[in-house]
Amino acid sequence: MAGRDVVIDPWGSAQSTDYSRIIEQFGLSSMDSVSLPQPSRLHRRGIVFAHRELETVLDAQRQGDSFGVLTGLMPSGQMHMGHSMVIDQVKWFQQLGGDVTIAVADLESQATRGVSLEKGRRIALEEYISHYAALGLDPEKTNVYFQSSRPIVQRLGFQLGKRTNLNEFESIYGFNGETNLAHVQAPLVQVGDILHPQTDEYGGLRPIVVPVGVDQDPHLRLTRGLASKTNWFNVNDGNSSGVVITLSVQDDNAEVLGQLPNGRLDKERLNAVFAGIVECLEHLGYSDIMSNPKQGTVRVPSATSKDKSKIRMKLLDYERSLGGMGLLAPSSTYHHFAVGLTGEKMSSSKPKTTLFLGDDISVVEKKIKRAFSGGQSTVEEHRRLGGNPDIDVAYRYMMYFFEDDDSFLAEINADYRSGKILAGEMKQMCIERATSWLGELHEMRDQTAHLVEEFLASDAR
Repeated sequence: MAGRDVVIDPWGSAQSTDYSRIIEQFGLSSMDSVSLPQPSRLHRRGIVFAHRELETVLDAQRQGDSFGVLTGLMPSGQMHMGHSMVIDQVKWFQQLGGDVTIAVADLESQATRGVSLEKGRRIALEEYISHYAALGLDPEKTNVYFQSSRPIVQRLGFQLGKRTNLNEFESIYGFNGETNLAHVQAPLVQVGDILHPQTDEYGGLRPIVVPVGVDQDPHLRLTRGLASKTNWFNVNDGNSSGVVITLSVQDDNAEVLGQLPNGRLDKERLNAVFAGIVECLEHLGYSDIMSNPKQGTVRVPSATSKDKSKIRMKLLDYERSLGGMGLLAPSSTYHHFAVGLTGEKMSSSKPKTTLFLGDDISVVEKKIKRAFSGGQSTVEEHRRLGGNPDIDVAYRYMMYFFEDDDSFLAEINADYRSGKILAGEMKQMCIERATSWLGELHEMRDQTAHLVEEFLASDAR
């Protein structure tokens, strides 16, 4: 790889924070031009900074159509503040009308971390789902399942596994001959996790969005690529204008699309398929449809790039009627990493780097007092030179988690840079807000403990 290339590792401890470079290198879209309904704190402050095809989900929301949100948890440790940031986003989508699916990665935890299924279940219920309830997720619109008890997840991973190979895994994940095979299997199970909520059995065809840290993008790239490879109909921009639709003929759909085993063309079958495409487009209101089965194209001159999403959805539904999988590539959003208390990456395996949601208030206070500071070495220097809130953990925790008032945050940012606010004072402000926030969370956890079972899908009870 080129010297300037960024490496993203879903399992690594060190991650790049060159977010502009990540957007450029991996083809993400910036959130700057996205118009959001009721943007959350994380959106307003640019913490959620990039996406893949979020417009598909937002269009569904604006039109009152159904859409889903998917996230997952690894049942191998305590829930920390970084995890809560994902739930904040899931809750935001849920409040906009999205249904929520949460995968408990108990198979992956067992295979890669040695956690038994029984222990994984206990951790999921007592450590994670109890906090999801306390954080305000709606149990009536949330379904939590376990990988080990949902066979379709493994089946989808197996079915789609034939559409990739070890070369692609090496390219996406950096795998090599020394890679544990459990790490090869785990991404395919995650593909099943991400795609199965749009199957007929688990909610039907609809856009699904996955909010993640940017280190998880390799899983989304793999999933989007595999979903697209299954599609029977390609929807692309025309050469000069409009939208053009072509067939994607594959081994398992060739006969349905009119290509016989002997290599001959079943024109009647082909014409019927194209008639079905035209019917779909007419249903969407287009009247300038130019169907040419002989050339293998259907053109819609009046359609625009913005129309491709609704056309694709209609054709995926048609594909299903013909016997195809009809899978829509998932949308995704990406957030900045929450820095650890020590200035390194936040990690459940390193207690000093994070605040756990179950930490005692006294422990929280001690951890923040010891947190990495952006202040100067002496009071005199700080008054003269000012501090750097961009690297100050106490400030950043208020920005990410504990302070909702944007104007107040801007004020203390300026005062810290000017030296008016000292590092110790910044930490004390963070302590006051963190202990209040966590104290309320602990109370809510007790009050909502009876709801935990209601979050579980029927196959998880």
